[in-house]
Amino acid sequence: MKNKKPAQSGSKAFWTPTRILVTVLTMSLLAAVGVSSCQSGDETAKVSPATSKAPAPVEPAPPAATASLPSSVRDAELPAANGSAIKLANYSGKVILVNLWATWCGPCRSETPELVRLHKEYASKGLEMVGLSTENPEASAESVRAFVRDYNVDYHIGGATPEVQIALMQMAHSNSIPQSFIIAADGRVLNHFIGFSPMRTPDLLRQAIEAALNNNKAD
Repeated sequence: MKNKKPAQSGSKAFWTPTRILVTVLTMSLLAAVGVSSCQSGDETAKVSPATSKAPAPVEPAPPAATASLPSSVRDAELPAANGSAIKLANYSGKVILVNLWATWCGPCRSETPELVRLHKEYASKGLEMVGLSTENPEASAESVRAFVRDYNVDYHIGGATPEVQIALMQMAHSNSIPQSFIIAADGRVLNHFIGFSPMRTPDLLRQAIEAALNNNKAD
């Protein structure tokens, strides 16, 4: 009977308790500061940021200088959570932040309080903010209204029709949510942001909003 070869004294298991602890801490830090997003049509992510889809860039990515909202978006009559229909053309001459989101999207839910704070800060300076849900407007009507109440949303909330969703996502070259578009008073899309990072997104949005408002004053 052959004797088993003894293990070399210098060999060690790779996953030592110390390495496991370091790995867990590193992943936790990445989750805390990283960018997270959801795919617009994937409701399986539900409400947890930890279950969101692959990260998307949150750095501002300005479209071409001549990029403007297409008429199919600007003139669309969009269902509102409360009150009359939303039409982006009605905000002509004002700076607008348009946010694509969904009630089931964890990163969207994390971003909403920041958007509420930004709206309170800049509404008096001329900023209009419109949140457009990518969900079926009829099936999600009650959940959207509950979301507005729960998060104390004080800006315009409605639903994006499939045509509007496609047009905006084609401009951003991404179907991830949340997405935010900073639109100048003349209808040009100055910046868009994809995904949400609690450490970076609020400051980047604030910078883009202030730049757009300052340009509006200069004009």
